[in-house]
Amino acid sequence: MRIKHLIGPALAGLLLVPFAPGVATAADSLQWTPCRDIADGWPAEDQRTECASISVPVDYAKPDGRTFDLAVSRIKATGSRDGVVLTNPGGPGASGMDMPRSLLNTKAAGIGVHHDLIGFSPRGVGYSAGLSCRHDDAEPDPSLSDKEKARFESEKNAQHYQDCVAKDPEFMANLTTANVARDMDRIRQALGEDRIGYYGISWGTALGAEYRTLFDDHVDAMLLDSVVSPVFDLTRTDHDQMAALENSFHDFAGWLAGNDRVYHFGATKEAATQALLDLRANAADREEVDNLLTQRRPDWPESAGKLVELRSGAKVSSAVPGPATADRTGFDWHDPNPGFNPDQEDALLCNEATGTRDFETAWRNHLALSAELPIAGSHGQYDGKCAGWPLPTTPWHFTPGKSPLQLVGHTYESVTPFSWAQEMHARIGGSLLTVEDDIHGSLSLLPCASKAVEFFDTGKTSDSTCPGLPIPPTG
Repeated sequence: MRIKHLIGPALAGLLLVPFAPGVATAADSLQWTPCRDIADGWPAEDQRTECASISVPVDYAKPDGRTFDLAVSRIKATGSRDGVVLTNPGGPGASGMDMPRSLLNTKAAGIGVHHDLIGFSPRGVGYSAGLSCRHDDAEPDPSLSDKEKARFESEKNAQHYQDCVAKDPEFMANLTTANVARDMDRIRQALGEDRIGYYGISWGTALGAEYRTLFDDHVDAMLLDSVVSPVFDLTRTDHDQMAALENSFHDFAGWLAGNDRVYHFGATKEAATQALLDLRANAADREEVDNLLTQRRPDWPESAGKLVELRSGAKVSSAVPGPATADRTGFDWHDPNPGFNPDQEDALLCNEATGTRDFETAWRNHLALSAELPIAGSHGQYDGKCAGWPLPTTPWHFTPGKSPLQLVGHTYESVTPFSWAQEMHARIGGSLLTVEDDIHGSLSLLPCASKAVEFFDTGKTSDSTCPGLPIPPTG
């Protein structure tokens, strides 16, 4: 789950091939090739990651119907092998092809000693077959009111949804978390494994919960970091994320007060809060200031320094350009930007999320949230996002299982608020490890990652608390 922290990227391609055999088995052994030899953009220095593809149904209700190719990656265990761990970094819309290699550059690298690490591009993303739709870059007339600008964007999105779905209604309708979970089980079968481990982050935690709901008997151990809510409602998503972000602002003001000798915004939390609100009220770019007011804890000193510059009249920019979109079709290994596909994200959100789908209601919610949460409330990105989506909605329905399950929540996080991890824990069980930070999916970066390694090696779960990344010292 991404919070467009005041954020976004793009890509992909489609090949639907004729009928292919339904269920992959160990006898269908995958044809592994070094990724650097076949996948465009793969780092030439990576000598360990191998790539392959498998054929899966577009619609699992029609196993003898159309199929497409799914891209898979692997890094073999370095020690005595004790199975595999599939991985997903989140999204939706994000690829996991590089996640095995990324994990090996973290404190969770020990997972790869006794397990092959498996990545994959979910259906609709990157090297896997997908559908890329050109986006309309038209901007609303600057003279319009904020409401009419928002209406313009909503109607533009609705038209884009209709055009994109019309390209291939069957493929778009089958972009669901449940079908990605079924694809994962085809990967399991193709690997010849009876059970798999799984490490999922953000939306990847919903994917894990879905896989465990459908295939609990095939789970060896599952770790879910930065857990989403089991209730996928976009109106509520905006409220919970923005409430956590508003809390972050107040915590930041308290930290500034404790460091008043450096930044001089006020020696009490109340004084610092008022000074920040005054700075915001007089800023030429309020959104820029809001971004600085709601940074993650390790970024507080840098953000405070920029706010001091703004107070003195200097111009500060924090804009980060996103990659250009690509429009192509065809599965090969030549995706010019294989990391993210916004069209797959839209489909997975709107095929499954409940919440407001009417512009007028969404606008009223926007005004109410802005009034309730003066700093963060106006920056919600999800409520009303699916207005105009032309396909029906099938909400998530996760159930408990018996396989070993380790949930990880982050006390101060705003992307996936800690309360969501608590709700998922109550819904599907397992143990809940608490990390005292606000960094999305940070477990692998911390000494506490040793608990993840131990979990996959032994099945031992933890309900303890771990320290997070510290706030750097002030200047």
